[in-house]
Amino acid sequence: MLTLAIAVTALTGAAVAVSAAAGLGQVRALLVAVVRAAVQLAVVGVVIAAVFRTPTLAPLYLTVVLGAASWTSGRRIGGTRRDVLVAGASIAAGAGVAALVVFTTGALPWRAATGVPFVAQLVGGSMTATTLSGQRFRDDVAAGWDEVEGWLALGARPARAVRSMGTRAAARALAPALDQTRTVGLVTLPGAYVGLLLGGATPLEAGKVQLLVLVGLLAAETVAVVVATQLLALRLGLRRPADLRT
Repeated sequence: MLTLAIAVTALTGAAVAVSAAAGLGQVRALLVAVVRAAVQLAVVGVVIAAVFRTPTLAPLYLTVVLGAASWTSGRRIGGTRRDVLVAGASIAAGAGVAALVVFTTGALPWRAATGVPFVAQLVGGSMTATTLSGQRFRDDVAAGWDEVEGWLALGARPARAVRSMGTRAAARALAPALDQTRTVGLVTLPGAYVGLLLGGATPLEAGKVQLLVLVGLLAAETVAVVVATQLLALRLGLRRPADLRT
């Protein structure tokens, strides 16, 4: 435990020192992120242990995870209650579709020990993709508002006026997931793979599970970005994003 504390402290110090020297203005954010991560992981460890002992708590835990992800992503893509709802619908759709396929095919057994971590990963990936697509969509519409007004002047519906921008934003938001899947084993060994190896699984067993996780994330994030941009298009074509306050 002491060696872990020393390593974490040293890594945090390195990040803070580089940030300060480069004038990034992220020193406080880095410190807060590390402290929050440590506290949250400690709490989550206790909660997950309780969920594994009492599997009936799994749906409640996953509901809390979805709520936190929706709130986090919603704040990033606009901050209004509607944005939180859009984020929640997108994340739930992405994670739900991928989880439904995996568990109905029997690729993973539906029990707390496997379902909770897998679905939580899907929610996390969908959250990131929703945030990226939403932010880029809003930025593109704001920057290209003249183009949107041109479409509207020609009689296009608001959603149609911003459709191409939404498609581009969704495609760009998938780049991290695509790169991670394409380069797995060549550039990085993802967390699930390493964790399984450390837990005693064979490299082949770890590889099978990691492939399922990566493809599941890719499917979840694809659904999430499409849903997010489709829902946001209904609003972004009405007014410039900077004017959307409610």
